[in-house]
Amino acid sequence: MADNLPSEFDVVVIGTGLPESIIAAACSRSGQRVLHVDSRNYYGGNWASFSFSGLLSWIKENQEKAGVSEESPAWKELILENEEGLPLNKVDQTIQHVEDFCYASQDSAEDVEEAGALSKFSASVPSASGEVVEEVFTTPEAESECFPSEDQSTESKGEETCPQSVAGNNPERTTETDGVEVTSVEEKLCNDATSNQSEVENIESASITEAAVEPGKITYSQIVKDGRRFNIDLISKLLYSRGLLIDLLIKSNVSRYAEFKNVTRILAFREGRVEQVPCSRADVFNSKQLTMVEKRMLMRFLTFCLDFEQHPDEYQALKDCKFSDYLKTQKLTPNLQHFILHSIAMVSEADCCTVGGLMATQKFLQCLGRYGNTPFLFPLYGQGEIPQCFCRMCAVFGGIYCLRHSVQCLVVDKETKRCKAIIDHFGQRINASYFVVEDSYLSEKICTNVSYRQISRAILITDRSILKSGSDQQISILTVPPMELGQPAACLVELCSSAMTCMKNTHLVHLTCSSIKTAKEDLEPVVRQLFSEVTETESEGAGEGQKPQILWSVYFNMRDSSGVDRSSYENLPSNVYICSGPDSALGNDCAVKQAEAIFQEMFPSEEFCPPPPNPEDIIYDGDGTQPEDPGFSNPSEGKSETLPEKSVEENEAPPEE
Repeated sequence: MADNLPSEFDVVVIGTGLPESIIAAACSRSGQRVLHVDSRNYYGGNWASFSFSGLLSWIKENQEKAGVSEESPAWKELILENEEGLPLNKVDQTIQHVEDFCYASQDSAEDVEEAGALSKFSASVPSASGEVVEEVFTTPEAESECFPSEDQSTESKGEETCPQSVAGNNPERTTETDGVEVTSVEEKLCNDATSNQSEVENIESASITEAAVEPGKITYSQIVKDGRRFNIDLISKLLYSRGLLIDLLIKSNVSRYAEFKNVTRILAFREGRVEQVPCSRADVFNSKQLTMVEKRMLMRFLTFCLDFEQHPDEYQALKDCKFSDYLKTQKLTPNLQHFILHSIAMVSEADCCTVGGLMATQKFLQCLGRYGNTPFLFPLYGQGEIPQCFCRMCAVFGGIYCLRHSVQCLVVDKETKRCKAIIDHFGQRINASYFVVEDSYLSEKICTNVSYRQISRAILITDRSILKSGSDQQISILTVPPMELGQPAACLVELCSSAMTCMKNTHLVHLTCSSIKTAKEDLEPVVRQLFSEVTETESEGAGEGQKPQILWSVYFNMRDSSGVDRSSYENLPSNVYICSGPDSALGNDCAVKQAEAIFQEMFPSEEFCPPPPNPEDIIYDGDGTQPEDPGFSNPSEGKSETLPEKSVEENEAPPEE
């Protein structure tokens, strides 16, 4: 199929991370011809999610990573005299120091296969006629996976039935929701947040009764066998309920392709104990952790933070000092100072100024109550779903997708210094006006003057939650303060099985911090404070009050290129735009801002990801019928944020015709 790729596009996007996927969707939505390629055999790049066996393959690949291959001279023969070629990386160098450990019993694990695992990778793709067919790909070196454009499948353009399956990097993932009600962002917009939260908690409690049976010892073979129940993110992120990504998902209607669950608990770690932080007014006054005086102090300070800009006299004199020092001047107890700094503002004690801390606190408070009792949402099946949702939107409007499709070089005109084309691994020359490239594809020569930050990551599979409650179906976030001066704080996100990220009777824990050393050196002290690494035989008799046991873990460092300025890249053509990988922040604002800025630079007169038209209002070529309601011919007018309800099953692969 790759031989039949058109040779002319408006935009070529290389890499399927979140910012690249948003740009591809925005360009396709505005009528541009888009080719979106990735040399990997999965969507998302460093934003991806994997089943357990998929993550093991990823670990092996990065542990055995070879040096950069020698340049192949084949593409040089395709470069004309007035052109030069900028070679791209063949090996991703953004992941380093990968170390994995197993603490669960490994008896007979070698003979166990993941339930439902495929020996070959399959994906649902549409044929030239528009019919969805299943194609099986044997190895990453096999022929590229391509999806037809608008010209090949015109009838599907703009319809809700997507011309491409974006069912995740886990092709046979389960759709079982453990009895927990799963609602989309749109449904939550038209329901009372408080009553919806109570209903979810009641259903969760009912579902846990069945799961309360003694699970016994979980072995490694069980984890492998139920590996497709895991959806493990490479980068840990949450969605602020009033953040830029949620606003974009609603505006563009991309939210119809995903489902979300509330983060149910904000936790704090103080004096060796994990405890729940009161967030809402009701939580504050019902809290047994705070005295009545502390409750009044906290409510008064949080009320001030909501509109602190209107009261400059109360902070101007201390605006340049540390936020932690400012809190000490506000007659707050040490207990409240800790909660505000680490669990509400969630900022660094060492380098966050007063204004930065007040803005972070204000953002937290503004996000409360929109969809639940905390400011955060988590996408079912993991963060890796979000890039794929935008890829799906791009495909709906005619974008072509090719995985396992390497690009050998960019072709640059010597006179204009603009990029004219790419040459892929088949030797095909593909021309375009604009090129968007994930930074991991850039060669060392282009990045000679670039300095990168690093992110330290740890992923744990544990046997129970770090804070026991009436339900084990909790999604929790915890900021662990630095143990020593100069050390970074660590952000911990604990996921349960109803988030569709792990098997029953286990929890999936993500830890993230800015790197000082290797990920293991940075995060192992935090892990030892909160979890037990003892083996099965050593944990006999472990009972109430014991730390959760780690069953399996992996540590790795990830490159953070979010702060790199464009001018740092050497000899970069003006029509080539670079997208960074994930940053260390909890939210996704950086990726959305970056995508919108690049799109507006390419197409300043176009709207960024406008709402799609109603399928009934689309007029196809040769169809003389008019929309029934002329008022909806402009989809941005007269539309509410309440969108069609869709179940989890409807978000799987589109039905075969």
